[in-house]
Amino acid sequence: MVEPRPISFDAPLGRRIIDLHVWAVRQGLLGAAAEELFAGFCRRLADAGVPLWRAFAAMRTLHPQWGGYGYSWQREEDAIELQQFGRRDGPGWLQSPFAYLLRQANTRTGAQEPWLHLRRHLTGPDAQLDFPVLEELAAEGGSDYFAEIVGFGAEQDPSFGTGIAYSFATDLPGGFRDDDLALLQAALPALSLAMMSYAGHTIASSLLAAYLGDDAGRRVHSGEIERGSAESLRAVLWYADIRGFTGIADATPGSSVVELLNEVFETLTASLRRRGGQVLKFMGDGMLATFPLGEKGGARVCREALDAAAEAQQALDRLSSAQAAAGKPIAEVDLALHIGEVLYGNVGAADRLDFTVIGPAVNEVARIETLCEPLGHRILVSAELVAAVGDSHRLEPLGRHRLRGVSEPRAIYALEL
Repeated sequence: MVEPRPISFDAPLGRRIIDLHVWAVRQGLLGAAAEELFAGFCRRLADAGVPLWRAFAAMRTLHPQWGGYGYSWQREEDAIELQQFGRRDGPGWLQSPFAYLLRQANTRTGAQEPWLHLRRHLTGPDAQLDFPVLEELAAEGGSDYFAEIVGFGAEQDPSFGTGIAYSFATDLPGGFRDDDLALLQAALPALSLAMMSYAGHTIASSLLAAYLGDDAGRRVHSGEIERGSAESLRAVLWYADIRGFTGIADATPGSSVVELLNEVFETLTASLRRRGGQVLKFMGDGMLATFPLGEKGGARVCREALDAAAEAQQALDRLSSAQAAAGKPIAEVDLALHIGEVLYGNVGAADRLDFTVIGPAVNEVARIETLCEPLGHRILVSAELVAAVGDSHRLEPLGRHRLRGVSEPRAIYALEL
């Protein structure tokens, strides 16, 4: 273990520590990205005389797809390589120095310092290559290795779930000097605060996008949170619902129902992503998405919405075939598309808001969807959307039909697949 030693801040080492602290705090206040922070930190270590050869930092995150992010730096490239990794359960993690440090922390009792560290010589009589990564570094010419985990929280959790893991290696014969390690250990807390400041912003942005959608999440994150604040938006409304879902849920184990919903919603959403569609919300077995007209022009956006619907149904057919072959439940999805003016913004109670769309067009697209089964079609389109498309060769007129809550019958069209 490497224990911090007393440092005089009037000495050259102390001044280098102060310089790194000031730099890290400034960068954190400016909102510098984590990769920029770590790259800048490594460069400043090298400028301060630390014989840095390789460096790595990793932090966990809250993201539906990724468990965390890693940042690798090498002296030869002087650039960061970004890595995204899954949960902490793979062999690479379990055989790492970081996993070892956390296991050591779990065996301790009483108050804990907010860091854990480990040093290994890679060459010479004191060499200790007890982890695969150390064998790799030694084979590539490394001479010394230092790792530290900086944890966060008023009461330290031995798992250090919100901390940052760092490792540094040198190829200097004889390894790191005492001042090198003293500088590293003294400066890492300031760097970690700056890194976590950026990580907190990124986590909030990712979670809002995952739960509210990209556009709504971005708006909420930027401060559009006042109840009742809304703007008028003209958009294509895209409403999907699983036909006969109650019967499926009654006859299917709960875990299989959740799996089916995830498969169906992912299939539907995949067709929207590259066409600018925004999933606004999932409602049990239903889904509401929007295609804002924006600067693309109405006809083009409408065609993209129709293309997304056709592609989604074709993908759902393939999914159903695979599900049936595997003996799993299948689902048929009805889709409706409409266009209209909606209010887009914050609605709800004082302490519980929803960023959503409201207006007659939203109610109408949901009513159109209920006509799919009686009319024998899986994609229905309103006359307003057909007029906006300007090209109806794929659309079959089905006559005028009453919509619940709408005074006059509406012309309805079916989209041919």
